Amino acid sequence: MSAPEVLCQSTNCLNGNPPSRLECPTCHKLGIKGSFFCGQECFKAGCACVLVLPTNVVYHYLPFSADDTFNPFPNFGFSGLLRPVYPLSLKRVVPDHIPRPDYAEDGIPVSESKRAGQPPRILSPEEQEKMRTVCRVGAYRHDVGIFGIVNSRHCRIPHSSGVTTDEIDAVVHQACIERNAYPSPLNYRHFPKSVCTSINEVICHGIPDQRKLKEGDIINIGFHGDLNETYPVGRIDEDSQRLIRTARKCLDESIKTCKPGALIRDIGKVIEPIARTNGCSSVRTYTGHGINDLFHCTPNVPHYAKNKAVGTMKPGMCFTIEPMINLGGNWDEVHWPDNWTATTVDGKRSAQFEETLLITETGVEVLTAGKPRDL
Repeated sequence: MSAPEVLCQSTNCLNGNPPSRLECPTCHKLGIKGSFFCGQECFKAGCACVLVLPTNVVYHYLPFSADDTFNPFPNFGFSGLLRPVYPLSLKRVVPDHIPRPDYAEDGIPVSESKRAGQPPRILSPEEQEKMRTVCRVGAYRHDVGIFGIVNSRHCRIPHSSGVTTDEIDAVVHQACIERNAYPSPLNYRHFPKSVCTSINEVICHGIPDQRKLKEGDIINIGFHGDLNETYPVGRIDEDSQRLIRTARKCLDESIKTCKPGALIRDIGKVIEPIARTNGCSSVRTYTGHGINDLFHCTPNVPHYAKNKAVGTMKPGMCFTIEPMINLGGNWDEVHWPDNWTATTVDGKRSAQFEETLLITETGVEVLTAGKPRDL
């Protein structure tokens, strides 16, 4: 019995979609339909599976409809209920006239590696003003990305909107390029999107995809500026409300300690007791960091007590505080096979807030301060 004919499944086939036997081997292995093509040109244009080196992660970018979505890791032992919803949309384009960081093409931040381990930079007055400008843009595009889909008074994403995290990524990306700015997460160490979207049990680095936000979700949205916030989707339960308020309080109280001469390690001493008092834990794997013309650099800023961070704060020093707070007593994390998405090990929820700070002669300036919101 002969196999049924399958026509070329490229939406732009120049040959009239003839019967085709050329199938993407990666799609076949994962059980993805819609990957037969009549030739290499249609295959490259219509499938565009991208093998990202050196992490050996395959991100699938396909023409798709709502019925074509799938979980790319069906055999992975997820810790909670959240699942990735692929395929990812095509990599968003950055116009040629916009300056690019050194990792824009190959994903490797060479400049960060060259300056690894060097003492924190003290920014000149001119550099400080540049940071203020960049952070204002970051805060604005964050508000654009969020306030276009939320109740602007209560900062609550309506569950009826049916918005996907990919659509949030599109809004943020557009806001960046309209201001001649490169969306810093894009291709940083091969991250495939322009913003991180972390839902429910995701601690950080969630990749925007086709999942629609649902009533009761919480979502953290973050990017280089460097800032992020966590938002409720519709009505959320009391534990999630407590988690969000605790994460915000951890950040706000730690910022109050920042001034010339203060110890970097004492930031975690403020954060962890607040988290514990509220039945939460502070993630130890990820830290705040220095930021200037580099995305990540010294100083390293842990968010837990009894850490061994070195250094004191000095005027002109610029860094982030970004505590990731988990419900319950387990601060550890597990990574999805995409090598980015970090989730809680027990499936409980996590929330995060982040600001970029500049130490001044008299105290601290929150460079990324945006619109105030009720929690």
